[in-house]
Amino acid sequence: MGYRPGSRRSGKKFQKSQHEKVKAKTHKHGKNKLLLEERHDSTLEEIAEKTINSLKRLGEQIFAVSPFSHYFDDWLFNLKDVISEFESRPTTILDEFFVKEREHVMSRIQQNLADIKRDEAILNLKVNDLAEKNHLLGEIDAEYAAQTREIGPKRNAEIQRLTLNLHNLEDELERMKRMKTSFFGSFTKKAKAQKQAEIQKQIESAKTEVEFAVRNFKAEQERLHDDYENEKQTVAAQILMLEKEVEKIETDRSLDVRQEACEELINAVKALLTRKASSID
Repeated sequence: MGYRPGSRRSGKKFQKSQHEKVKAKTHKHGKNKLLLEERHDSTLEEIAEKTINSLKRLGEQIFAVSPFSHYFDDWLFNLKDVISEFESRPTTILDEFFVKEREHVMSRIQQNLADIKRDEAILNLKVNDLAEKNHLLGEIDAEYAAQTREIGPKRNAEIQRLTLNLHNLEDELERMKRMKTSFFGSFTKKAKAQKQAEIQKQIESAKTEVEFAVRNFKAEQERLHDDYENEKQTVAAQILMLEKEVEKIETDRSLDVRQEACEELINAVKALLTRKASSID
């Protein structure tokens, strides 16, 4: 047989580990024994009082910030733990009335919290909708401003062109009026009168074009403004409605139903105590 250095040291280490395990197990067993003794020694009234105090604390618990549904699972776990602790005590002898009431309350509070959680999820979607509507409102303002800036120079350029044409015709008419006629020449009074009439007709047509252009641009601007106002009012009304809905997100709707559930469980515990006392008497 060959000698293996360190083999005895390994053995000691293993023995020490086993010893620690036995010691820890003995300590744990002793702790559980004390806990069991405490559970056996506690009267039903003491257990009930502890349970009632725990239920009061749960009923009054305030959740910090929205979404409040993030706290629901932990709160339900603690509620079930308090009831389970109460029911598991040896001195707690349950009856049909208590079990039925407890099942009813637990079922209802779980359903109520599930409904509130669903509603909060819908409200969170509305928060996104609200952000999109506010962004859309900004886009509507920007688009209207861009269209207004675009229509101004376009209108000015068109009216300036038509007005210049009108002024040219008016100048031509004045020049025609100053021209002399000859009795036997090609430019007679009749020809001059006819030419003036033609120019005057062109002037009237040019004036009509200017007036039409002014009215047309004004109508276009009014239509643009009306469309802008209508679209803006529609989106603003949607934003107002969403803001009222979103305000609910900052209110913990679960507080009332949680308080009610805890009060009902407290009453069920008290009623159980009363029935046990009556049965003893």
